[in-house]
Amino acid sequence: MRVAIAGAGLAGLSCAKYLTDLGYTPIVLESRDVLGGLVAAWKDNDGDWYETGLHVFFGAYPNMLQLFKELKIEDRLQWKQHTMIFNQPDKPGTYSRFDFPNLPAPLNGIMAILRNNDMLSWGEKIELAKGLVPAMLRGQKYVDSTDKYTFSEWLKQQGVGDDVEQGIFIAAAKSLNFIDPSEISALVLLTALSRFLQQKNGSQVAFLDGSPTERLCQPMVDYITARGGEVRTKAPLKEILLNEDGSVRGFSIGGNESSNEVVTADLYVSAMPVDIMKVMLPAAWKQKEFFQKLDGLEGVPVINIHLWFDRKLTDIDNLLFSRSKLLSVYADMSNTCKEYANPDRSMLELVFAPAKDWINKSEEEILKATLVELETLFPQHFVGENPAKLLKYKIVKTPRSVYTATPGRQKYRPTQVTPISNFYLAGSYTMQPFLGSMEGAVLSGKLTAQAINAQAHLEANASSKPTQTLQPATNAATA
Repeated sequence: MRVAIAGAGLAGLSCAKYLTDLGYTPIVLESRDVLGGLVAAWKDNDGDWYETGLHVFFGAYPNMLQLFKELKIEDRLQWKQHTMIFNQPDKPGTYSRFDFPNLPAPLNGIMAILRNNDMLSWGEKIELAKGLVPAMLRGQKYVDSTDKYTFSEWLKQQGVGDDVEQGIFIAAAKSLNFIDPSEISALVLLTALSRFLQQKNGSQVAFLDGSPTERLCQPMVDYITARGGEVRTKAPLKEILLNEDGSVRGFSIGGNESSNEVVTADLYVSAMPVDIMKVMLPAAWKQKEFFQKLDGLEGVPVINIHLWFDRKLTDIDNLLFSRSKLLSVYADMSNTCKEYANPDRSMLELVFAPAKDWINKSEEEILKATLVELETLFPQHFVGENPAKLLKYKIVKTPRSVYTATPGRQKYRPTQVTPISNFYLAGSYTMQPFLGSMEGAVLSGKLTAQAINAQAHLEANASSKPTQTLQPATNAATA
């Protein structure tokens, strides 16, 4: 059975990969000339990579880690020391660490918090415990019920003070959804904290040993094509063509009338971001409540910044939380990534967030603001007679990234199965427990493949030959 999939991001490629495992023949259609969607990367004229975002992999990403295992590329994940490192704005150039000892969860997380004495006072640690521990003990049902609050509102209800919010959770909120605790749903932070604290290596991070496009997406393409599937770039979806009954007749692709092509299949999947899906909706579908709910979802703007310097600014080989006004997380990729390694010079990759007030500003304005923030993060390199020299920079703007996870968004997130008999959805915005993330995208693709197979099973119920099944991973692999 042939399945046409619009979008070669992680959701689309994951869906295609798992469909091939189940015996289907997918054809993936990507509008751009690069794979990866929200994890896409490009090479500049010097051969240096720049990416759509700063992509890190967590121990609490079971489906992603299972995918690496199935593709036989586990060795491409470079696991870092299990610690969380925060800049200290009141002490420029210094760091505060939460080091996780080799103990079972959640004891290792509790010890990491208790042993940190330069960021949280004992009173603040008690405040934090009074708020978080009961939430973790009350389970996912309680966590799901907090979608009506911002995380700031939820913290205040627990008696957690502003200093703890400012110290830890602004950085955490911006790293998870690129917005502040006063905007993000409490559900997002509590879901992440639950997974990080309840799994021994849940918060441990890994970096790819190269670009996501080459080191993750291309192996997925190779896997798909080796099993009879197809992946095409520069094949933009122009229109979803319908039959008289409202089902999909084909995908019209091509940039202009003279190059139009209609791709037909037995089944169709949109693995496009929600904002693009809303634009591509056929008029006949817009009256359906299922698709009208998509209006409640909108991608969040994100800016990713790459800065190449003439010297090493740091030797830290890990993810860092900047705690600065405009930056959320960053890493010196010359330390963290094998392919980007340079023993003499730094390449900082930084996430500029929240970006809603900056997305339409010039690159020069964004760069200037970033360099001001870097003077606080690395004062020893930017103050004095011989400041670090910026060799080049690259700024990647994504006006609409993962869905903006403000309170109340859960009720707008669709299932992978739609009211259209031969049309399905994939994407981290669809309903799955990992929200808007790489893990969520991979899981959504797997769930879409499962849904397609389940429907085929129902339709072939009279057959004596059972269909295969896939199961989403539920436990984080040990890093």
